[in-house]
Amino acid sequence: MIEHSLRIEFCEERGLQEQLREALIGSILGGRFVPDETLPSCRSLSEQLGVSRNTVSLVYEGLRDEGYLISRPRSGYFVDPRYQPTSAVPIEVQEGEVAPDWGSRLRLHPSELVAVTKPARWMQYRYPFIYGQPDSAHFPMEQWRAAARQVMGGCRDHEWLYDQVDQDNPMLIEQLRTRVLPKRGILAGADEILLTLGTQNALSLIAQLLIGAGTRIGVENPGFREAVNTFTLQQAQVVPHEVDGEGIVLRPASSACDCWYVTPSHQAPTGVSMSDARRRQLLQHAERHDQFIIEDDFDSETNIEAYPRPALKASDGSGRVIYVSSLSKALAPGLRLGFLVASAELVDELRALRRLMYRHPPANIQYQMAHFLAQGHYDSFLRRYREESARRWETLDAALERHLSGCVRNQSRASAFWLRAPEGVDTLRLAWRAAHNGVLIEPGVHHFLDEAPARHYFRLGFHAIEEEAIVPGVRLLAEALDKETGRSGLTV
Repeated sequence: MIEHSLRIEFCEERGLQEQLREALIGSILGGRFVPDETLPSCRSLSEQLGVSRNTVSLVYEGLRDEGYLISRPRSGYFVDPRYQPTSAVPIEVQEGEVAPDWGSRLRLHPSELVAVTKPARWMQYRYPFIYGQPDSAHFPMEQWRAAARQVMGGCRDHEWLYDQVDQDNPMLIEQLRTRVLPKRGILAGADEILLTLGTQNALSLIAQLLIGAGTRIGVENPGFREAVNTFTLQQAQVVPHEVDGEGIVLRPASSACDCWYVTPSHQAPTGVSMSDARRRQLLQHAERHDQFIIEDDFDSETNIEAYPRPALKASDGSGRVIYVSSLSKALAPGLRLGFLVASAELVDELRALRRLMYRHPPANIQYQMAHFLAQGHYDSFLRRYREESARRWETLDAALERHLSGCVRNQSRASAFWLRAPEGVDTLRLAWRAAHNGVLIEPGVHHFLDEAPARHYFRLGFHAIEEEAIVPGVRLLAEALDKETGRSGLTV
């Protein structure tokens, strides 16, 4: 019998069987078990690990059924010979071989582009006022599992197992066409919708197809940095435009642009909602100068305004607006599922380009999301999400009014607060100081496209932080700001 001990540091968040199986699989594939020697008995292993004999027995039986172990009457369990280690053949490495100089061969340097980043272990901070990460505790796990059971049920055709080549799940497309898009005022045919791996992927597809060296694209300043990076990789000429209380501000040089990228619903990052007058002006300007518009409706499903404006695409009478949005931003960003809406001719080309890149988003996620929508789980989740978001917005707004009144903030009910600290405050330093007290904020400097960007802006999200932590987190942030202004000789 194998006598060496099997050490497992069990985690309370995971099942015992799952962790025991994982440890045994690792030992089998790693060659830790001696050939032709029995594994520890169920009683021996259960006593060693402090778990029930039934737990060990179920794991052993499962590994036997899957071919990892074999059982012999009155002898016990053994590693199947197919998984026993074989003698490795030594590899001769020739000396003097020189690796390629990859740096000299790179056509692009994406790592050199400015990016808005978060600490690697942001979820371990007590007060994470970060943007774009929902509270995972509110994920509708049971409903998501129910949708999975519907997709994987034994009596169903398991079409999601097959390569769909360049096609999307018809049921999900129909749900988008009839349930999701009409809420944004958009009427579209099935041939005008394409699924993507999130909004960022949609922007990449559009940029590769329509934007190239010398293309002049008008963008908001400050704006969504990752979109700007995507256009920059295509060697486009990015033309920044100021943002005021009504949205993007057009100017005489705007007529020289070939296209636009805008976030009308809630401008990223300021949260400003583009006024109706400014929307009409942009649409008329685009038609007059033969330009097209990329509309990023990133918070379409999470808008907590009582009467949100329809999408810009809803007023597009000439087919110049390409609409991109996400199905997973509020639900679970890790699902990476988005979509775009454009003319059928353009969607055909985007579909062909997508096929050459990754064919289609994972079919099982498509099918599962289709059932999740059809059964009403998505709409009920969004209702609860908006109600919870509204409460958090109110809590954070009141806390900012009381403890950070010296910082000017946007008043729109956006998915984050954009704040202007007193002149002279460097929010990069403020973020560093606040992080030492467990408070995470997002400095605003990286959102600006100026040669000398403003350094006294910052953004506060409220979805990743627990609601009861908002007020104490703002108090700590106010203390950090007081210390920073004191260091700079400023007053708040």
